[in-house]
Amino acid sequence: MSAKELAFPKRRRLRQPAEFERVKQDGRVQRGRLILLSVLETNDAAGFRAGFVTSRAVGSAVVRNRVRRRLREIVRRHQREIADGNWIVTVARTNAAKATYQELEVEWLRLAKRAFILAA
Repeated sequence: MSAKELAFPKRRRLRQPAEFERVKQDGRVQRGRLILLSVLETNDAAGFRAGFVTSRAVGSAVVRNRVRRRLREIVRRHQREIADGNWIVTVARTNAAKATYQELEVEWLRLAKRAFILAA
C-alpha cells in the first residue's frame, strides 16, 4: 500500500460544531467502557468522515492529545474497512486516558462492528 492510500486528510474529518451536533442529534450511539461511538448515516457517497472528542475530564492537554492521536490513528488504519456515507464521532471517556493503544483499538473495533459501519 502506498502512503497516499493510508493518509487521513482533513477533508475526512468533522470539524464544524454543527457537524458534531448533527451526529449527536440524529445519529445512534454505541457505548463502551473507554469510548462512545456515534454514527450518522448520510447520503454522502464520497466516503466517511470522522470526528474526535476528548473533554477536560479525560486529563491534561498532553493526555487528551495523546488519546485523540491514538483514536485518529485507529480510524486511519481501519479506514478501508469503514463503509462510505457515514459520519463517525468518537468520544473518549475518562478511562481512555489509562488505556493502551491496543485496548482502545479493540474497543473501537467492537463498537464499530456493533454499529454496522465496517464494510469488510
